[in-house]
Amino acid sequence: MTGTGSSRRTFIAGAGAGAVATTGALSAGIATAPAAAASSAAAAAPPAGRRVAVLGGGVAGLTAAHELAERGYAVTVYERRALGGKARSMDVPGSARGGRRPLPAEHGFRFIPGIYHNLPDTMRRIPFPGNANGVWDNLVAPREMMFARAGGREDLRGPIPWPDHSPAELTPEELRRALTGILQTLVRLPLHETAYFVDRVLVFLTSCDERRKEVWERTPWWDFVRAARMSSEYQRILAVGITRNIVATKAEEASTRTVGTLGEAFVFNVLGRGADGPPDRILNLPTNEAWIDPWEAHLRALGVEFRIGWTVREVQYGNGRVSGVAVEGPDGARQTVTADHYVSALPVEHARRTWSAGLRAADPMLRRCDKLETDWMTGIQFYLTERAPLVHGHLNCIDSPWSLTAIQQAEHWPARNFPADYGDGTAVDCLSVDISEWDKPGILYGKTAKQCTREEVAREVWAQLKASLNDTGKTLLSDSRLHSWFLDPGVDGLGTPHPTNQDELLIHPVGTLHNRPSAGTRIPNFFLSGDYVAVDIDLATMEGANASARAAVNCLLEQDGSRAERCTVRPMYRAPELESAKRHDLWRHRLGLRNIFDLG
Repeated sequence: MTGTGSSRRTFIAGAGAGAVATTGALSAGIATAPAAAASSAAAAAPPAGRRVAVLGGGVAGLTAAHELAERGYAVTVYERRALGGKARSMDVPGSARGGRRPLPAEHGFRFIPGIYHNLPDTMRRIPFPGNANGVWDNLVAPREMMFARAGGREDLRGPIPWPDHSPAELTPEELRRALTGILQTLVRLPLHETAYFVDRVLVFLTSCDERRKEVWERTPWWDFVRAARMSSEYQRILAVGITRNIVATKAEEASTRTVGTLGEAFVFNVLGRGADGPPDRILNLPTNEAWIDPWEAHLRALGVEFRIGWTVREVQYGNGRVSGVAVEGPDGARQTVTADHYVSALPVEHARRTWSAGLRAADPMLRRCDKLETDWMTGIQFYLTERAPLVHGHLNCIDSPWSLTAIQQAEHWPARNFPADYGDGTAVDCLSVDISEWDKPGILYGKTAKQCTREEVAREVWAQLKASLNDTGKTLLSDSRLHSWFLDPGVDGLGTPHPTNQDELLIHPVGTLHNRPSAGTRIPNFFLSGDYVAVDIDLATMEGANASARAAVNCLLEQDGSRAERCTVRPMYRAPELESAKRHDLWRHRLGLRNIFDLG
């Protein structure tokens, strides 16, 4: 097994990025040599109060730039690496032959479920040739999903019901009936365990907001579903499988409020309520082709400027405001960016390192962000010379030590002929895998993923995939089909005492909610966006990043006294039939009583 350019990190230099040091910027000033200052001064300056520096070019930063540019602000985005952040796709270096495109790779496969509303709205506003609804029309729905079991146990495969499902009224009894039927069909647990889990779901669905914030936020999911009392199948599927494989956090630590909020949204989505579309949607092309590149082009057309290869080092504070931002250019030279407003759109583990002591002192909320936790959830792609007959959608290897989830990409990219368009013409598919557990020993080397070299990680993941997929007498994955692999270059130092990951994922242990900041700060020209900012979805997602950017822009508009229309920030769906039960639960909660469905 061989990697293709797996240790190389690439930096994409944006148009004119290198020239900023000598010519200045129109939409955000840069303190450089006098000649640069004169050049900048000679340019037409935007109206007072209208210059915004957006720090970070991931989903949060691009969303903020989009909303601000539509409202007439002059925006410059500073991004250290490449637009799209963790959502982007990337080229496998050195993989193209014969005029073909490089093999497509990614930090992790994209998943845009029907529970999202804010992100799809943005996607509809990004033009794409031939699409009436912009890049949103590039979303497609896989037909099925699978829990792949190891050790000879039967894989659990199920269709995804959409769009013909029309549910009855969502009363507690209808919910009980529907959820019991779904679990018995897909999971096949003992009936009493299914019934108990459904009761726990009903407890959460009918819990008032106060109980969710005061009790369930501080209760681990493992305890909430009483996993310790149940079978190993129940623990593996409904406790560990939901938390580790989907939200990359441990069931013993994950906040019930966070896991339950996500589960609630998916329940309603599957039952046909409050959905933008099917529960499972992916893009019909590699992410940059389907979404990020058209988004960049659209933002440039709106006047947004990009400084790619520029690293934010410090957000400086003086006289009650952000006075500038120290950035490091592609040439390594430090400069100071000035603007009227600043939107920090960096991931929290990077953002908090840039907040100066003065900035932190001005708003204690920023100090609480130090308590937020991140973990590793990183992708590896396997390129195959023959398509494997796995599943027409996502598969979850719930027995794998490294909590693997995966999807075969090529069948969902109808506009691309994989062998003709990509690589050397022999790879026909891309099996994209997410590794969610990096601290447990594997089955091949007995080492954690962090202790393995890159080559060992690839071999170990491949072995775990085969253990889950080849254990029932059929060889679905064979070594002879493996063309090459590519591990996210954001991971470095594997197999050494100090492995690093530049793209960690926010996780949600109990009590997390109370440390998450709002989009507005006490610093009048400084705003926060990113999936760590407190928004309704309460989960590290592209939807959370998008919603938080909208909230940050709204705060900026208020602070600026702007008359521009505010961004719509759509909350998670709430079933109206359950509101009376939640009001009843509020009364019980304030009296110190359990939820009416909580049998202990």
